[in-house]
Amino acid sequence: MRLIREFLAALVCVAALAAAPTARAADDPAAKTVQSLYTSYEAALKDGSRDVKARADAISGPMRESFDFPAMVRVAVGPKWKGLAADQQTALTEAFAQHFIATYATRLSEAIGGKFDVNPKSEARGGARVVRTRVANAGGEDSDVDFVVNAGNRIQDVLLNGNVSEVAAQRTSFAEPLKAGGADGLLKFLRERTDKMLAAKPAP
Repeated sequence: MRLIREFLAALVCVAALAAAPTARAADDPAAKTVQSLYTSYEAALKDGSRDVKARADAISGPMRESFDFPAMVRVAVGPKWKGLAADQQTALTEAFAQHFIATYATRLSEAIGGKFDVNPKSEARGGARVVRTRVANAGGEDSDVDFVVNAGNRIQDVLLNGNVSEVAAQRTSFAEPLKAGGADGLLKFLRERTDKMLAAKPAP
C-alpha cells in the first residue's frame, strides 16, 4: 500500500511539472499585452463598421495602452530626435501615435471575418520579449505578425512576416520629410497622411 501511495504521489508531481509551463505561458505578461490588443481589434471588427475613422476611434485607447509610442517615434526619427525642442518632440509623438493608429485601423479592413491567434509563450530577445502571432483573413490567407514587447510590457515594434520591422519602415519613410523640412516637415507629413487615411470611405 505504501508503494502504491508513493507511486501515485510521484504521478501527481510529474503532472504538476508538465502543467507548469502551460500555466506560466497563460500568465505571460508580454503575451497578455498582445492578446488584449487583439481583443480590441476583434471588438472593433464585430461592430460591423467599415469606416476607418470609426475603427480608429474604437482601437485608439487600447493601442495607446499597449504601444510605447514615445520610444517608437524616437527610434523612427533617429539621431535628429535629440536636437529637437521639447514642444516639437511632444507634437511629433502625438502625430506619430495618431498616424500609427490610423494605419492599423486601415489594415483591419483586411482582417474582417478572419481571426487572430497569439502564441501564449513569449521568447526572450535581448532585453525585450517577442510574442508570435498569426493573422488570417476571411479567405483563410494568413501571415505572421510578431510583437517586440519591452520590459514594461508595452509594444516597441511590430515585425511583419517575422522580420520586417514596422519602426524601421517608418524611419525610412520619415527620412525625406525630415531632410526637406525638419520637424515641421515631418509633422506635416504625418498629419496629412493620417487625415487621408481617416477620410477614406468604405467600399460600397
